[in-house]
Amino acid sequence: MKSNKLLKAIFVFILILRVSVIVSYGGQDRNDWSPGIQELYRLDRLGILRESVEVASQSSYDRTGGNNDGFGGEYSYVRKEEDGLVLADLKGPGVIYRIWTPTPTDDRMEFYFDGKREPDIEVNFRDLFMDGHPVFVRPLVGYGAGGFYSYVPLPYEKSCKVLIRAERVQFYQINYATYSTEAGIETFSVKQSSEYKRHLEKATRLFDSCGTDISPYTAGAGAKIERIHSRNALISGQAVTVFDVNRPGRIVGIRMGPAEALVGKNRDIVLRAYWDGDNQPAILSPAGDFFGYAWGKPAMKSLLIGTAGETNYCYYPMPFDKSARIELLRQQGPDAKQMTVETEVLFAPVGRKENEGKFYAVWVRENPTTKGKPFTFIETQGRGHIVGCIQQSQGFESGNTYFFEGDDQTTIDGKVVIHGTGSEDFYNGGWYDVPGRWEAKRSFPLSGCLAYKKHLGRTGGYRLMLGDAYAYRKSILQTIEHAPTGNELVNDYCGVTFLYSAERPTCKFELPAAPERKVVDLERIVFATWWNVPVYAFSYDNATLTKDAEKFDGKDVRFLSLKAEGGDWFGHHFICFVCELPAEGKYKVSLDVVKGPEQGKVQLFMDEAPVGPIVDMYAEKRKHAPNEYIGTLDLNEGQNKLLFKIVGKNEKSKGLGLDLTNIICELVN
Repeated sequence: MKSNKLLKAIFVFILILRVSVIVSYGGQDRNDWSPGIQELYRLDRLGILRESVEVASQSSYDRTGGNNDGFGGEYSYVRKEEDGLVLADLKGPGVIYRIWTPTPTDDRMEFYFDGKREPDIEVNFRDLFMDGHPVFVRPLVGYGAGGFYSYVPLPYEKSCKVLIRAERVQFYQINYATYSTEAGIETFSVKQSSEYKRHLEKATRLFDSCGTDISPYTAGAGAKIERIHSRNALISGQAVTVFDVNRPGRIVGIRMGPAEALVGKNRDIVLRAYWDGDNQPAILSPAGDFFGYAWGKPAMKSLLIGTAGETNYCYYPMPFDKSARIELLRQQGPDAKQMTVETEVLFAPVGRKENEGKFYAVWVRENPTTKGKPFTFIETQGRGHIVGCIQQSQGFESGNTYFFEGDDQTTIDGKVVIHGTGSEDFYNGGWYDVPGRWEAKRSFPLSGCLAYKKHLGRTGGYRLMLGDAYAYRKSILQTIEHAPTGNELVNDYCGVTFLYSAERPTCKFELPAAPERKVVDLERIVFATWWNVPVYAFSYDNATLTKDAEKFDGKDVRFLSLKAEGGDWFGHHFICFVCELPAEGKYKVSLDVVKGPEQGKVQLFMDEAPVGPIVDMYAEKRKHAPNEYIGTLDLNEGQNKLLFKIVGKNEKSKGLGLDLTNIICELVN
């Protein structure tokens, strides 16, 4: 009994603490509201229909339709002025919401507000993103995955000119919105008022809260939050209701776990949500993809949606007028493993406001994409605003992600107003195929890289939008190219789009049949050893490892060159690679090599036993020799260590070399 009383006391204390957090976070009514810094933390207003006149951007995209989106700098400015380049010259009232580049420099950037002759803000371009200026503070600015970004809103009443004191700039994007004079926008002041500092502190605190319960921000000041729990076994072919309410209000958070329950490449568990008795869903998506899974596994941990530990979460506010229902539908066969999902829905009894849109989430897949036409996230009529996109991209050829050179484009009310500079740029990244940048899963508050697996032809990203939401009054078309130019490459693309809309969007809400939603794994995987395949180990003594290139039949062939002599500590010279495979199975292993007069005999080993033929790499003259069979192995999904030994040499050979271009693993069952 004492323990029960103690637990009850703790529960009451936590409840009081939750309420105090909700009240203390603070909020302003509409009379105290204006676009700008408040948009970064007033998540309770995220669904309010925007009053902006136009949403647009200035970027370095290639105006000729080519792929020179900043490489040469020809399109990286609006005009030249004495000692500088004008990156944007904007008429107000307006707000700059986002600044991005993968190529910051130490040149001075200047912001001129309302026609002033002297700059209001002076900052080195690089310092703008590095917490090197009192205006541009972390975590509202940051960098990672190859890109540098700023979400510090810069409002201006009459105009804003952005100038950089440089002879050359490369890639950049500046997103902004213009407003009517009735919006009450006041020009940004470097001398921060106490009120601005309070707003800034709330925004920075929120941006540091990825993966935690941020429902006080989504509910709004003073709102009471009810926590509704359910525990459901997912049975094939049956829908289970995880939330059902018949009164006005809003969902201010969804927490679902364990995350492992939604793992899998079948995309056979579907999340559906219905507002106000509509017989068509407002949310319709494979459940994992909705929470940012990529190719069947958790991949993102953003501010509003993602996975933290074993909990999937979503904190987009979802207002409705009279009722709401959320359900999970499992569509896998009867032999599927039984699983149970626990859900906590955070509900606030605050009905939808008159000027507030309803929340929608649309999942689409194009497999294959259409040659000559970009991938479409969403095309819809009506009034609303996009607040996020998640993208998974799969090529059909191992080792090729060239499709990610494609640009995003946004057409609002019939006019192209945003043209990006490359797919990873849309997600605040950069240099998707350069080691140390876009090569790994990375999550930031509003953007990130889901993965980059060049050998699997896969990559993807996410972008969430607050102040920089894409608002439209009549229609919107959000697309992204799937090739450097002309959408000439054919791929497997899928995406989730989050938006608020005054009326039900006119786009289709339907999913393909379960078998057509599955992740498709490549069966022939090429590991380019000359590029970035991890070397686990190689000979401990009397050996060197270098990268080189030669021309054969007029073509450049790059290779990783192991040169050895004498013996190694434990016998034969060797090299071992870490090769990641998408699925378990029996694989035929082949090598692309350069044969020559100083090459040895090579054999594949597993557990110190040879598992394939001895392949003689000797040739009288150096030549490119593709697809040399070296063995067949049972390999695991994920990382595998492939060990190759130089077991001897041809009697004519002058060395113990191995010049290796690619390792090819081809599924044979």
